[in-house]
Amino acid sequence: MRIENSFIPVRGVGEATERRLWENGVTHWEEFDGSVVGSTLADRIETFIDEGWTHLERGDVSVFAEALPAASRWRCYENVSDEACFLDIETTGLSADRNDVTTVSLHRGGETKTFVKDRDLTGDRLARELEESALLVTFNGQRFDVPFLETCFDLEVDLPHVDLMYPCKKIGLDGGLKAIERDLGIDRDMPDISGRDAVRLWHEYEAGDDAALETLVEYNRADTRNMEPLMEIVTDRLHEDVFASVTAGE
Repeated sequence: MRIENSFIPVRGVGEATERRLWENGVTHWEEFDGSVVGSTLADRIETFIDEGWTHLERGDVSVFAEALPAASRWRCYENVSDEACFLDIETTGLSADRNDVTTVSLHRGGETKTFVKDRDLTGDRLARELEESALLVTFNGQRFDVPFLETCFDLEVDLPHVDLMYPCKKIGLDGGLKAIERDLGIDRDMPDISGRDAVRLWHEYEAGDDAALETLVEYNRADTRNMEPLMEIVTDRLHEDVFASVTAGE
């Protein structure tokens, strides 16, 4: 499902109105003629569509992400999937005011990069990486990763953001990232490690164990890489549940 199939970012259009548009054959912006809704709402939708095409031509989905509920921002993904940045961090604890970020991994365009504290992990480096992306994808990043990065590196992360935890809940996938991976059959190439283990590994590295850092980095990279197949599965399922189930007879 693409943004061009969506009408709920328009003020005054909820899921029921959007569904009614789809049921009446208006499944794409190009099919909207104003006949299904009242004149005031029709004018609003037409303005949204005109401006929306301009945003999409620029590859900018921020206006749509801001207007969509967190559980519906997955709709932005297909438009900019090649420029989506999957991100995960490891830290020394749960408080951004008292703890540090130890590693940050970003996966984009089939390539995974990892930055390490006291080596190459800086606010400027993260800002440059995010500027090259059209969409940020995390798991629980809205409450954890993004606020942590903003506090520790004085960053303003204003990239359109899909926190996978919310669309996962929408299709009944609860629990942490690794539990959901197991439920869906997404494999990892390394033993299961917890967040507490990640803290321990960092302290072992600080004490001189370079192998501990290697394990920590691979754990962080696995979290980040595995979000991409999870995103694909979630968007496919939501496409079927939300859109295809309504438009199948069109």
